[in-house]
Amino acid sequence: MIAVIPKSPNSQKVAQAVDFLRKKGLEARSVPWNDQTLLVTQHNPASTDVNELKESGIAERIVLPSSKAQLASREFQNETSIVEVGEARFGAKKVVVVAGPCSVEGREQLLEVAHAVKRLGVTLLRGGAYKPRTSPYEFQGLGEAGLRLLAEAREETGLPVVTEVLEPERVGLVAKYADMLQIGARNVQNFALLRAVGRSRLPVLLKRGMMTTIDEWLQAAEYVLLEGNPNVVLCERGIRTFEKATRNTLDLAAVPVLRNTTHLPILVDPSHATGSRLLIAPMAKAAIAAGADGLMIETHPTPETALSDSQQQLDLREFASLMEELEAVAKAVGRGIL
Repeated sequence: MIAVIPKSPNSQKVAQAVDFLRKKGLEARSVPWNDQTLLVTQHNPASTDVNELKESGIAERIVLPSSKAQLASREFQNETSIVEVGEARFGAKKVVVVAGPCSVEGREQLLEVAHAVKRLGVTLLRGGAYKPRTSPYEFQGLGEAGLRLLAEAREETGLPVVTEVLEPERVGLVAKYADMLQIGARNVQNFALLRAVGRSRLPVLLKRGMMTTIDEWLQAAEYVLLEGNPNVVLCERGIRTFEKATRNTLDLAAVPVLRNTTHLPILVDPSHATGSRLLIAPMAKAAIAAGADGLMIETHPTPETALSDSQQQLDLREFASLMEELEAVAKAVGRGIL
């Protein structure tokens, strides 16, 4: 249950509402939300007379979402949220393209990519400074040195950056350099990390776990939202199935399912979903047609020499060609990119 308390010069109304709910046996969590205060309890309270809060004038409205991901639900907020990161506006009419290398490998590599994607209309630069790898012997990223390079690329190009954070203890460090924090597939249910990025107040890009249901994914987003951070963008990156022809199975049906259940913007990552540069273009176009608000695409000056995920990164010429094709698809569905 969500009780919406209007903005007030003092905390009297909030205290009254908390006291009212406590008498009903409901412990409420106070969540700052834009210019309002939300009191959130379990999603299906046994008490049926909570509407007294609204009738008394203490609460502006009462919402009883059917989903456990209450703040993420369209029952709480029907209009799609707009999450702004620099000039990127996730959830708006134009499709946002996030692009850059899988890993930050060095200054020359990163700056070449950053300038190239900026010229092509990309509004957010991606790059991994910390890389969670299945094998401990593979490249793990440059760490803080990589973060400094991302900040330099932002300074030169004006592109805000999104990068992954792996541990709650490093949220503060990564937030010093990044404009958006990414939670990778392996950490989608790292609840301490979700709370920490929520408290950072930076926009959060939340990737779907490789074996995470849509409901579990939305409840992971709820951890961030409950910290009073409404700026969450979901990213579908494929799930693990029995199929071996692709790295993962891209669940494009998740896009319209999410569109009907949540107000949070939706990205699709065809690079990680397919694991093949030959499949990125068709899946990127299909994602836009399915209603995705944006794409995350990996690109590298020389993919064959990349220190991670070389098979799924486009070279800069291939990426430029794809951007032209995406613009045509976006226009066909009444949107646009450039």
